[in-house]
Amino acid sequence: MKRPIILVLLIMLSVACSKSEGGEPPEYTATPLSLDVPAFFQENILAPVIPITNPLTEEGVALGKKLFFDPILSADNSISCAECHAPSSAFTDTDRFSDGVNGVLGNRNAMPLFNLAWNFDERFFWDGSATSLEDQVFHPITDATEMANTWDKVISALEASSEYTDMFLSAFGEGKIDSLKVARAIAQFERTLISGNSKFDKFLAGELELTEAELNGRDIFMDETRGDCFHCHGNPNNPLWTDNLFHNNGLDSTFVDLGLGRLTGDPADNGKFKSPSLRNLAFTAPYMHDGRFATLEEVINHYSEGLQNSATVDPLMKKVAQGGVQLTEQDKTDLKAFLLTLSDDEFISNTAFREQ
Repeated sequence: MKRPIILVLLIMLSVACSKSEGGEPPEYTATPLSLDVPAFFQENILAPVIPITNPLTEEGVALGKKLFFDPILSADNSISCAECHAPSSAFTDTDRFSDGVNGVLGNRNAMPLFNLAWNFDERFFWDGSATSLEDQVFHPITDATEMANTWDKVISALEASSEYTDMFLSAFGEGKIDSLKVARAIAQFERTLISGNSKFDKFLAGELELTEAELNGRDIFMDETRGDCFHCHGNPNNPLWTDNLFHNNGLDSTFVDLGLGRLTGDPADNGKFKSPSLRNLAFTAPYMHDGRFATLEEVINHYSEGLQNSATVDPLMKKVAQGGVQLTEQDKTDLKAFLLTLSDDEFISNTAFREQ
């Protein structure tokens, strides 16, 4: 308890000293923080998106992390962000649909959270309905199937905590708490969730070798006549392993969930969902926007033989008329072996990303 009090006194003393010098008091500035960007990212993709209205600071990230793991944001103090975005699962949920307050289920699988600062189009969620990480924070807190809270109650609960008022003061220079500051803090923490040290990353860095099966799987992934995966999920020069765009990947011939089409109202967008990153597939089952596939084998079988045709199926599903790319059983095994090399054990065990 002593440390926050000392911090508050130091901030007040800093302002007071500045006033005594006769000028306007300087605006309080928290401690700037730079992302720990892997060298391979720096060499191959654009710089991360850090809004000028929400620069990263040590105090802001610490506050965002505390909020992320605290059930205080939910209506009955029963669930935190981490309930549906567990660090051990690359910040997703092992359940097909997550339990909200009072056990209410959603209708989409929780998306994993990592490398979010490189979502250059700033479209988040499976249907792109959030236009920034800060905007994304607002949805689950008030969604009736998730935290089911109101911002008035959230702010009242946070203001009743001296620890939180001190942390907001140190992060933003004022103890007054509002929804925007909550969103800014959580977004800062989420931008620090960087995954860039998988087996394949180490292979690219020359630190280890891949097996013959893994190398063949990579070739299948990149081969338009076999896996043809790279159009939507990138290539070895794209460490994100997603195009962050929206596609109808042939899951259904008719749609229960319109995806992007529900947002835009354009029938041409029906059945389109965001391409997820292929990083950390070892930890992020089940798969697809509705978690319909429990295993990677099911995912590969879908693209090999299970494609469904529809008016909006993506042109990249070139062999939809044949049901898919028709991989051999050996190709499927090797493709899976390659996909698993994209998983990053160090990311899920990083103590900086876990509740202390």
